[in-house]
Amino acid sequence: MTILSVKGLSVSYQDKVETRSLLEDATFDLGQSEILGLVGESGSGKSLLCRAIIGLLPSTKLSVTSGDVVLEGRSILGLEEKAMMDVRGRRIGMIFQNPTSHLDPVMRIGDQICEGLFRHGSYSKQDARVQAIELLTQVGFPDPARAFRSYAHEFSGGMRQRAMIAIALSCEPEILIADEPTTALDVTVQAQILELLLELRKKRGLSIILITHDLGVVAQTCDRIAVMREGRIVEIEEKRKLLSAPQHSYTKTLIASHPSFDDHLASRALDDDIVVEEPHIKPIFEVDDLVVEFNAGKSWFRSKAAFRALAGVSCQIFPGDTIGIVGESGSGKSTLARAMIGLTPITSGDIAYDGAVLTLKRDQALRKLRREVAMVFQDPFNALNPRMTVEAMLREVLETQGEIARNAIDSRIDELLELVGLDVSFRPRKPKSLSGGQCQRVGIARALAVNPKVIIADECVAALDVTIQAQIISLFKELREKMALTIIFIAHDLAIVRELCESVIVMHHGRIVEAGRTEDVFDNPEQDYTANLLAAIPNIDPDKPIGTRTVARAIQGN
Repeated sequence: MTILSVKGLSVSYQDKVETRSLLEDATFDLGQSEILGLVGESGSGKSLLCRAIIGLLPSTKLSVTSGDVVLEGRSILGLEEKAMMDVRGRRIGMIFQNPTSHLDPVMRIGDQICEGLFRHGSYSKQDARVQAIELLTQVGFPDPARAFRSYAHEFSGGMRQRAMIAIALSCEPEILIADEPTTALDVTVQAQILELLLELRKKRGLSIILITHDLGVVAQTCDRIAVMREGRIVEIEEKRKLLSAPQHSYTKTLIASHPSFDDHLASRALDDDIVVEEPHIKPIFEVDDLVVEFNAGKSWFRSKAAFRALAGVSCQIFPGDTIGIVGESGSGKSTLARAMIGLTPITSGDIAYDGAVLTLKRDQALRKLRREVAMVFQDPFNALNPRMTVEAMLREVLETQGEIARNAIDSRIDELLELVGLDVSFRPRKPKSLSGGQCQRVGIARALAVNPKVIIADECVAALDVTIQAQIISLFKELREKMALTIIFIAHDLAIVRELCESVIVMHHGRIVEAGRTEDVFDNPEQDYTANLLAAIPNIDPDKPIGTRTVARAIQGN
């Protein structure tokens, strides 16, 4: 039984200068209890298609030019806003790609969930609180009662995404549009969320449109896969048939670009020309017994408390090394990176960069860090200045750096854009007109503009499709080999970490639980927690089960 039909849907952009087609003749049906995977390049129109379905186009310059959207026999395209509000949330729910932009910063997370419960259901205040805490438990919050009374800014990107999912599920929709719902999540929580979506489909008959760039996710969760490119659906087919016998050349490229963790023994090998650090080489970063605590707040009934984000972390990073930092969302990965470059105050311990001790001579160390270390942040939208064009952001860095002649800056901007897979036509565009993946590419280009000695990449490929991921990883490899660049790569995608990184640090609850050469740690993990992370990685084989129940229990038991 078909619950939703999209028929020839087209969307165009129009201003005083030009009219440009962004979505052309999108057509598909969504069946009752079906999960449809929507994959394709960043900027291919996946999110735009789903926003058009529920009447939430991101700009007044965008408009639907043709086509129809039919929900259970009723056309919903062009409904008045009041009628459409009854469709959104209750009939069709949506989990957005960027949780920071869609969570209210001045409302507690619990109140935002209860708001949906009150609007679309008959709950008392107490019942709504109980239901909200249950939803927070389902999506993997370790302390759901605390999360209920917390604000969005108090959580990591992964935690905010979990809150966004809980809010969407609170209205018990018939159709759920999930726009990259697990992009910011570590593999164990990703597996739990995917399993939760499958359970919801089974229990409630929920139909799901799952937007993602991870073919492993769609292979293990979806019934059919639709592939998009340049605003068109180029192929749509049952998942096994599409993955085993793709017809379109772009689909073949997507599948070939997927980082297969199972095939690492055949493809992964250290290059002979990569210098392996010897014990006498001086580390570029030294972290000794680092503790970072955050104020957890206080009320009339409880005293001031502190949340310990890092609990005695010690490590060394050597010049030219490529080191991955992995672990669950909230394990302290990003906090460690931000503390290392002076963006997060530390409670105790020592940090030294190339001989300059941040905790003793802060000003001297910060000057050195800002000249030689660049960071690519996890949230691409909030990391870019919304008032500046792509060209202006890159030009600002190049002019401030002062190492390139002014008459060469324009060509350098073009080179940086080409390095990260963006056309020169992106120069005059602002972040609001870019997709999440495109924003992340701009962030990487900005980091490369300073010619750094060290790049700290915080989930820098999480929002990118697999083809661009492969390009960025290849770029990092080239930079490492040509420039002896030191790369600190924070990620939840362990397959990418294995492909790129020589060493790995595994973090859990603010501590380093395992560290060593990547092959040694991943092939023979000493800790159950590391083994559970590896077991939860989505596989492109559609017949391999997610198998998260034992993983989830093991994680909760740690």
